[in-house]
Amino acid sequence: MKILNKFYPHALAVLGFVIISLIYFYPVLQGKQIFQSDIVQYTGMAKEQNDFRASDHVEPYWTNSSFGGMPTYQLGAKYPHDYVGAIDDALRFLPRPADYLFLYFLGFYGLLLVLKIDPLKAFFGALAFGFSTYMIIILGVGHNAKAHAIAYMPLVIAGVILVFQKKYVLGGLLTMFAAALEINANHFQMTYYLLLFLLLLSAYFIFKNVKDKQYKSLLKSFGFLAIAGILAIGANATSLLATAEYTGFSIRSKSELTYNPDGTANTTNSAMTRDYITEYSYGVMESFNLIAPRIFGGSNNENVGKDSEMYELMLGKGVPEAQAADFVSGMPTYWGDQPIVAAPAYIGVVVFFLGILALFIDERKIKYVFLSGAIASLLLSWGKNFPALTDFFIDYIPMYDKFRAVSSIQVILELCFPVLAVMGLQSFFKLEKDKQWKPLWQSGAIGLGIIVILFLSKGMFSFSGSSDGYYMESYGPEFVDALKSDRKSLFSADLLRSAFFILLVAGVLWLFIKNKIAQNTAIILVGLFMVSDLFFVDKKYVSDKDFVSSRQVEVPFQETPADNQILQDTTVYRVFEVQNLMGARTSYFHKSIGGYSAVRPRRVQQLFDYQLAKNNLEVLNMLNVKYVIQKDKEGKDFPVINPDANGNAWFVRDVKLVNKANDEMKLLNKFDTKRAAIFNIHLYGYKFKNARLKRNLDDSGTISLKVYKPNYIKYNSTNKKEGLAVFSEIYYEDGWNAYVDGVKTSHFPVDYVLRAMMVPAGEHTIEFKFEPDVVKTGSTITLISSIMMLLLLVGGIYFERKEKKI
Repeated sequence: MKILNKFYPHALAVLGFVIISLIYFYPVLQGKQIFQSDIVQYTGMAKEQNDFRASDHVEPYWTNSSFGGMPTYQLGAKYPHDYVGAIDDALRFLPRPADYLFLYFLGFYGLLLVLKIDPLKAFFGALAFGFSTYMIIILGVGHNAKAHAIAYMPLVIAGVILVFQKKYVLGGLLTMFAAALEINANHFQMTYYLLLFLLLLSAYFIFKNVKDKQYKSLLKSFGFLAIAGILAIGANATSLLATAEYTGFSIRSKSELTYNPDGTANTTNSAMTRDYITEYSYGVMESFNLIAPRIFGGSNNENVGKDSEMYELMLGKGVPEAQAADFVSGMPTYWGDQPIVAAPAYIGVVVFFLGILALFIDERKIKYVFLSGAIASLLLSWGKNFPALTDFFIDYIPMYDKFRAVSSIQVILELCFPVLAVMGLQSFFKLEKDKQWKPLWQSGAIGLGIIVILFLSKGMFSFSGSSDGYYMESYGPEFVDALKSDRKSLFSADLLRSAFFILLVAGVLWLFIKNKIAQNTAIILVGLFMVSDLFFVDKKYVSDKDFVSSRQVEVPFQETPADNQILQDTTVYRVFEVQNLMGARTSYFHKSIGGYSAVRPRRVQQLFDYQLAKNNLEVLNMLNVKYVIQKDKEGKDFPVINPDANGNAWFVRDVKLVNKANDEMKLLNKFDTKRAAIFNIHLYGYKFKNARLKRNLDDSGTISLKVYKPNYIKYNSTNKKEGLAVFSEIYYEDGWNAYVDGVKTSHFPVDYVLRAMMVPAGEHTIEFKFEPDVVKTGSTITLISSIMMLLLLVGGIYFERKEKKI
């Protein structure tokens, strides 16, 4: 009975999380799926990989359907011995995206329990974290990997806290498994931000232990955390090693080119340009939408309703009511500093109010860690709007320049403030009645004071968005004036809304002070107000309207007559869709030179920027682009055949030797790739000394493609003399091996992105096999680490039970 009494509140909480997750995303119970824009793109990118896996029952680790060819390491590749992934699958047993919402709740609930929060308060706190607007909107647009990684953050933090609290075994095991799941989620930007917060948390405990002269326990804590971290990394070794290897090939690595496409000098020292890294920078004043959702317009697609100036404008122009209502359901009301916003990053004004309350009354110093984390993440999210701090991090903090969309670091704030809120709520009820009123009115005064100041400052804002010039030209000044008027209305309405919620919650707590309501009643009411505040904002941006039939998600792209015409050609070639270069639609049906990826191959991207953007069609030829999809005057797709495509492979007569990447790219400006090849002797010459590259080669031979698979390509060659063969395949050193008549033979890069090899005279069979050593090495490490984790788990359970008996 004691065991039941101990665990039933937690069992009820978990059951509540399941039910609430399914209620919020109830269309999943009808067999529907949420239509996520990013997942649609992923489906296109992964089509060839998934089809091959289904037909050949092996993992290709390479796809030719996107960017001319790239590894699938960031496209959902499945690795051997991924036992951590199996655990994750078991935890995510609900239909998507309810599974991620459930993980939000579960992880945060665990963190709050470690912080000694009562189950009821922890339950509402977990809901407040999970329903934070940012957490919901990333599920709406399909940032599943990001949501996945965020969901495990609280458990990692909980494990680290337990270790520093000298609960070494329990904390170490929790840290080990939570960190392994966090890494397995495969969103390194979120994991990186988590590590930054853990540095703050560790600094706090280091200071605390040094102050108390607890050196032994400090060393012991770091020992347990080190073991947990090493095994968590080891259990994900394949993914981590493969990603690290691929990073140098992707746009997340520094360019070898020292000039920009426009000819100016490229002086950046970071992997990506500052403009690209900070494109999504949070506005300084925009930060207040954390407590009043639409004071900066909400989103780029806001429903302003029938009470809006825009609706009246439409009616005044004779637009029928139904059409006017439909028109105003998607207004670009957002006027902040970011290019596109799907929803405001609203943490909840009740969460903010209770967080302030915690700063007044909670006596635990750890609250300052969460406060510092929230402030630091907010300052860093300003990006280019706070260049002193941002530039310092880009220049001096390792790996910070590998990630873009700096506003994403606000996930730390989204985690920290709900923690503070629940700490404040719990501490309030622990205070003596005569000490509760002062911090309550002080917190209310701060919250309401900020709202009043913003309300009085309304006249200082322009309410002008960066795209208003376009709307002025397209729709006229009346449209922009109505838009600004509606932005002002949203500004005022949401400030009043936030003030109402503060007064409501403060009123409940005041009634408790006056003994008008019981403690549990007060907790439940505050919890309901806290969650409902967020819930109804979330529903504006992600609701049942975003769900469609399963088939629309599983088959998101429809074959056009142009696609059908191209697919009649059963040879192996590539397709260039002019108006969809950075989309995955083409990849769904064809082998595309474009695609959709935040980690696309750097050199292929440079070909787009430096050559295709200048209409250098020779680049299409060397990439074997046989078909170009264009649009006619009616907007319909039609295919154009490219008669000059080089084909799958060819022999060249000459080799142009260069010493710099700049020279490679500039030579491509005007270069006949059918007759000659470009080889960078400075970068690759020392590796391929036996290549015997020379002029006046024999190019009279023939080479033909016989077998094509994503990870295996076979050619037959016939040539009277030794010749240099160029293949229209992307060169990737770490994995592709070449064989001539079964004998491994070196191949090397030419023409900036392609692969080539010397072929001896006679008739030969040439094979390319994708055999990445990183997968073999990583899988061995993963297996060993997983076994050690299992042994530690068994040992830890035995130790804990033994300790309890003593």
